[in-house]
Amino acid sequence: MTTSPPPPPPAEQQQQQEEEEVLVPRQELPNGTQPMEVVPSEPAATVENQQIEDPPISRFTWTIENLSRVSTKKLYSEIFVVGGYKWRILIFPRGNNVEFLSMYLDVADSAVLPYGWTRYAQFSLSVVNQMHNKFTIRKETQHQFSARESDWGFTSFMPLGELYNPSRGYLVNDTCIVEAEVAVCKVVDYWSYDSKKETGYVGLKNQGATCYMNSLLQTLYHIPYFRKAVYHMPTTENDMPSGSIPLALQSLFYKLQYNDSSVSTKELTKSFGWDMHDSFMQHDVQELNRVLSEKLEDKMKGTVVEGTIQQLFEGHHMNYIECINVDMKSTRKESFYGKFKFDDERVTKEDAKRALEEQYGGEEETNPGLNNTPFKFTKYSNAYMLVYIRESDKDKIICNVDEKDIAEHLRIRLEKDREEKERRKKEKAEAHLYTIIKVARDDDLTTQIGKDIYFDLVDHDKVPSFRIQKQMPFTQFKEEVAKEFGIPTQFQRFWLWAKRQNHTYRPNRPLTPQEETHTVGQLKEAANKAHNAELKLFLEVELGLDLKPLPLPDKTREDILLFFKLYDPEKEQLRYVGRLFVKASGKPQDILPKLRKMAGFSQDEEIELYELEDGDIVCFQKSPKPDTADQYRYPDVPSFLVYIRNRQVVHFRSLEKPKEDDFCLEMSKAFTYDEVVEKVAQKLGVDDPTKIRLTSHNCYSQQPKPQPIKYRGVERLLDMLIHYNQTSDILYYEVLDIPLPELQALKTLKVTYHHSTKDEVSVHSIRLPKNSTVGDVLNDIKSKVELSHPNAELRLLEVFYHKIYKIFAPNEKIENINDQYWTLRAEEVPEEEKNLGPFDRLIHVYHFTKDTQNQTNFGEPFFMVIREDETLSSIKERIQKKLKVPDEDFSKWKFAYISLGRPDYFEDSDTVASRFQRNMYGAWEQYLGLEHPDTAPRKTHNANQNRHSFERPVKIYN
Repeated sequence: MTTSPPPPPPAEQQQQQEEEEVLVPRQELPNGTQPMEVVPSEPAATVENQQIEDPPISRFTWTIENLSRVSTKKLYSEIFVVGGYKWRILIFPRGNNVEFLSMYLDVADSAVLPYGWTRYAQFSLSVVNQMHNKFTIRKETQHQFSARESDWGFTSFMPLGELYNPSRGYLVNDTCIVEAEVAVCKVVDYWSYDSKKETGYVGLKNQGATCYMNSLLQTLYHIPYFRKAVYHMPTTENDMPSGSIPLALQSLFYKLQYNDSSVSTKELTKSFGWDMHDSFMQHDVQELNRVLSEKLEDKMKGTVVEGTIQQLFEGHHMNYIECINVDMKSTRKESFYGKFKFDDERVTKEDAKRALEEQYGGEEETNPGLNNTPFKFTKYSNAYMLVYIRESDKDKIICNVDEKDIAEHLRIRLEKDREEKERRKKEKAEAHLYTIIKVARDDDLTTQIGKDIYFDLVDHDKVPSFRIQKQMPFTQFKEEVAKEFGIPTQFQRFWLWAKRQNHTYRPNRPLTPQEETHTVGQLKEAANKAHNAELKLFLEVELGLDLKPLPLPDKTREDILLFFKLYDPEKEQLRYVGRLFVKASGKPQDILPKLRKMAGFSQDEEIELYELEDGDIVCFQKSPKPDTADQYRYPDVPSFLVYIRNRQVVHFRSLEKPKEDDFCLEMSKAFTYDEVVEKVAQKLGVDDPTKIRLTSHNCYSQQPKPQPIKYRGVERLLDMLIHYNQTSDILYYEVLDIPLPELQALKTLKVTYHHSTKDEVSVHSIRLPKNSTVGDVLNDIKSKVELSHPNAELRLLEVFYHKIYKIFAPNEKIENINDQYWTLRAEEVPEEEKNLGPFDRLIHVYHFTKDTQNQTNFGEPFFMVIREDETLSSIKERIQKKLKVPDEDFSKWKFAYISLGRPDYFEDSDTVASRFQRNMYGAWEQYLGLEHPDTAPRKTHNANQNRHSFERPVKIYN
């Protein structure tokens, strides 16, 4: 299989969404950046991905009809099965914030797979050329899918201009054909990999974005002298005065370059050549070597590598220790004397070639597919921390470290760790000789019931446990219990627990005298039919008024052990009060005096009894008085237990501040829609609950769902909180200015209006009936804005990524217009556009800036009329006048004809119109590109501000 360009990280880990729902990906690319591409995947022969057989390849074909009409930001294919696993294709029809089709392979059922799942697949994705199959675009890659990275693919699969150009053959009759070939490979689970066994070294666990610290600590550890001496890290030449050169020098090279024009940073990945003539990270390494050579005779000990797999500031750091040995004066390449890669907790052996390739950035040539020509891509990994050792002190610094050199407190700590490790090892080796006995008592029931337990008796994970040898006689175990609890053995009676059909546990029967003569192991095997590792027992003890043990009562076969819970409706409290033996043939009235005594009631107090579950737990309370029943929220046991089963604390957040909890309300999962919004309205002091609009929480993206909950669109609170197989406790709210039912009958569009003569932009929220047209929107805007003249004609544009993609027809219905991801812009139609001559051209103009790696659009695009024989020189004069750009700045601008994303620069004498077709409005076709720096963030808002900054004052109207 050919090597593919480095694929970007997953777009999002989530289950298939509702048809109308469009999720913003968790790692969505910010506007103006290149797709996040990563270090190429390691070959299948690495420790973590050892392919053990050649798998069969399966093909899935996805025919997408009406592609240009898709309004959602992303689109999933149907689910298909390969290798016994469910897959689907994910595409971004208008790009994942890039001007390319973005396409990924996604694990369809990632959210419901068991913890720790992984699968390794080799796959290719293709867009079929329906005119000439040899021009089909196909890209291949491989990836180990997991819960963290459940989709993988290509953010920049192919230019949108090429995809949507009907003449290119990829979109025929508005239909696109996508193919996926997938081969699922069996892999060796790298979790079983033992770094110490394989390399002699141990790694450091990543505690959550601590890879940078792990890399530094590993570097320092491999300088033995550091464990006894001070380690100096100079940052400039001035930090290294003559006569005070450190024994070890650690140089940190800048990984980021700050652009003060765009107020942003970018990561540098230029190659660091062995001849050291190239600039590395904006530093002249040759000059650095000169400084070092003048001050010390040293050699490079090791390097720390940062592999930028995710976004900026989220790079992954790893070490190659003792990888290279370079003579600083001659700059010649010498031999390798150590090859280990320290990647957090995993330490692996590394060959010299791979260590070099993955440390020094640069570019790599790869073949993106069988039918495409090779191309180069930037490698996003680079050495950025270099360690130098003074030549004359090499033996002193790279010294042996024995036990006497280790600090005393560390020796004590290491000895304790060693002893603990031996203890655990011995415990594990002897585990088959022991069993765990969990003993629950009345004290445990008293502690847990009413706090953590309501329907059952006890949580066995929170009761005392004993680790007992299986060969120990049970009578000896009773002596251990006597020592632990202070209860003599003659006052102990143990009961076996049994699991009921309703999945609760009850003491089922006491141990017989014969059973108590058995060993613990025999008793556990005989009593535990489910072969659990634990033996669960209930210890029955009778205590007197002085809390001293009493002889146990006799138990006959007719006696039943019942447990009693008391409910207090005033305190809304359920608590354990004791247990009794009752006769199977007895009547409830027989035990009422004892229950009154347990509860501390007078003997004339009327009480009500309720059986809980299957009858061996009884709840009771005072009989409610007729005149007090309405005083309590839950006047009786049944209503209280229904409340307990359904209660839910909901965290409400304002939709405007989706990361911050605003307030919490305790509710019932059975609350109706009306009850929920009424509670929220009361909390917010809103008179009309229908003005409250709620939005559910997406458990995967940790964001509000794109679509709010419709008025009475769900029945219960539980329906609002469930997101596939997960239940959230978060809801988002809005307070509307009109009732939600009225709002739902309207279509709301956010439209920005650009004044034709003033440097001013206003944002308007337009509400109209859903059957309204674009013309109705424009008429509504006319009534709200200041026009250049009363008869001014307006138009509505769709803008995305600082380019105009559509002019809406006045008769187009607004119901299907989506303003969630694309900007709707209204503006006056210039008079010159209304009177085009027979040979005039109306062209689309936008701004962009370009560096060695990126092309970034910015600012406000616009239309411009050009004449048939007009040269670029003449057009430049009109553009400069229109945008009010000073001569000094405008002299640096470049002008290009752009088609399919590729700029072709004009000369001043070129006739521009000859490159453009007439009246071309279509998206991704032909543009006039204005290349210049984006200086907008540095501009201040004042009357003399240059309009080409496009930072006009914005006013918002609702």
